[in-house]
Amino acid sequence: MAIVHATDATFQDDIKEGLVLVDFWAAWCGPCKMIGPVLEEMDAAGSAAKIVKVDVDNNQGTAAEYQIMSIPSLLLFKDGELVDKTVGFQPKEALEAFIAKHA
Repeated sequence: MAIVHATDATFQDDIKEGLVLVDFWAAWCGPCKMIGPVLEEMDAAGSAAKIVKVDVDNNQGTAAEYQIMSIPSLLLFKDGELVDKTVGFQPKEALEAFIAKHA
């Protein structure tokens, strides 16, 4: 499954089904650049969750709706409902455990 780059217009459709890990990020954010390859590795390995990225600079409506104050913020949705949230860089093992709690 490929990583989805959501916009304000597509976000609700992108999270409506299954387990979805959403990465709120920005191009200028150092920790965001560090977590990008981790998410790509998880996606290539067949993550238990669909991975969606939201650029907060270009999609301020969605970022505001979920009160994103720090990035990277990783929100976990299950069938469109927010079930968990973590902020800051996380290693692959920590993200896999974060997802597994709700799989």
